[in-house]
Amino acid sequence: MMLDQLDIEAHVNDPVPAPEMLIDGQWTTGIEGAETNITSPVDGSTLGTIASGSRADVDRAVTAARHAFDDGRWSACPPALRKKVLHRIADLIEQHALELAVLGSRDNGTEISMSIKAEPGSAAATFRYYAECVDKVYGEIAATPPGTLGMVHKEAVGVVGAIIPWNFPLMISAWKIAPALAAGNSMVVKPPEVASFSMLRLAQLCQEAGLPDGVLNVVTGQGSVVGAAIADHMDIDVLAFTGSGATGRRLLEASARSNLKRVYLELGGKSPNIIFDDYDDLDMAANVAAGAIFRNSGQVCVAGSRVLVQRSIYQSFLDKFKTATDRLIVGDPLNVATQAGAIASQDQCQSVMGKIEAAKADGLALVTGGEQILVQTGGTYIAPTIFADVPADNALAQDEVFGPVAAVTPFDTEEEAIALANSTVYGLAGAAWTNNLSRAHRMISAVKTGVMHINTYGGADVTVPLGGHGQSGNGYDKSLHALEKYMNLKTAWINLG
Repeated sequence: MMLDQLDIEAHVNDPVPAPEMLIDGQWTTGIEGAETNITSPVDGSTLGTIASGSRADVDRAVTAARHAFDDGRWSACPPALRKKVLHRIADLIEQHALELAVLGSRDNGTEISMSIKAEPGSAAATFRYYAECVDKVYGEIAATPPGTLGMVHKEAVGVVGAIIPWNFPLMISAWKIAPALAAGNSMVVKPPEVASFSMLRLAQLCQEAGLPDGVLNVVTGQGSVVGAAIADHMDIDVLAFTGSGATGRRLLEASARSNLKRVYLELGGKSPNIIFDDYDDLDMAANVAAGAIFRNSGQVCVAGSRVLVQRSIYQSFLDKFKTATDRLIVGDPLNVATQAGAIASQDQCQSVMGKIEAAKADGLALVTGGEQILVQTGGTYIAPTIFADVPADNALAQDEVFGPVAAVTPFDTEEEAIALANSTVYGLAGAAWTNNLSRAHRMISAVKTGVMHINTYGGADVTVPLGGHGQSGNGYDKSLHALEKYMNLKTAWINLG
């Protein structure tokens, strides 16, 4: 979608959704009546207010979802009807794409040039993809002896809980909502407390598209309250989460304490972007590497935050990487020219700056950036930052920053590159730049990660899975494989007499 600044500005003052939650088809305030003011990272102004839900609100939402599932208003309706509703949702997202993108950028600071594609663009494509899956999910006939029929039925699990992160709330909510609904489930969704508005607007569009009452319920509020209540709930069958490793562990513990609900986690990453000396376009590699870590100010799960460069081209690449980084336009997310927007919240800004200061204190070589900028705007902005010669065991090479900070490390051999790539507890994404086809396939095999790019970084669409190895999580978002999370297998063993 081509962006026009005047079209963007036409939505800058659109009203945000009211401080209400969607429960059983009704927009309602929380039982306790508490609300939370939301600050825009663009300029520090108060953007709006969300309802602060309670455990009682989660109970209401789960009860509504269970009733909707059990009476079959969605789970038992013909696949063709579910397909039609999901297509309508995609249509409405596309019709309201710029409104949704601007709302999201005001809420979490993503630059509009990325937001328009990564949020409504991706969400619409995701709903459309799973709409087409609805009537193409088949059971199985087992290979059995004569006189016996073995069948495998695929059934919706029931009530699905989803906890959504703040970096791409519309895109990631679609990754979970669309396949769960396509499979016939009902849902209780918790949007991120600092970026709830686009998810609330999506819920309104789902209603408009004809999704039955109670099938999608949205409870806003704090993770420590609403998220914990979802994790603990005895009547939620599956929980899908994207976020931090620390929270993921708490969700697994809650599953063990409660009903042993299946928990699918997409957690952190410290993804290696490996540049070999046989790749013949270092300018291209440097420009893509800058985008891989600095778009959305580094607040991307799969960000290429570790740049591993073969020593023979190390300084040449580092110079080009710095040039590409310094060219980036950082600023107002609602300006179409901006290439890196704001840090999503004051807390996250302080966290990132703390890790930058720790790297400086460790004596790491600061190449560029390393400071908070545009402070006069009232917003939260950090200059794209590069540290060079980062030892593999340094915290900057091991810990997820989730901000615009790149750690560059030299290597000599392919074997060393592989060892460095696999030297963290994470395994979410990675990349290798090489003109050697055999090396490319070796890297795909050797780097322990869920997504491996070759001569590119990012852009994988909904047709392929996203999942983590190691402490980057379990299960998969996107592709046909995501449907598996939201279905149960049931065997029917029949004596034919």
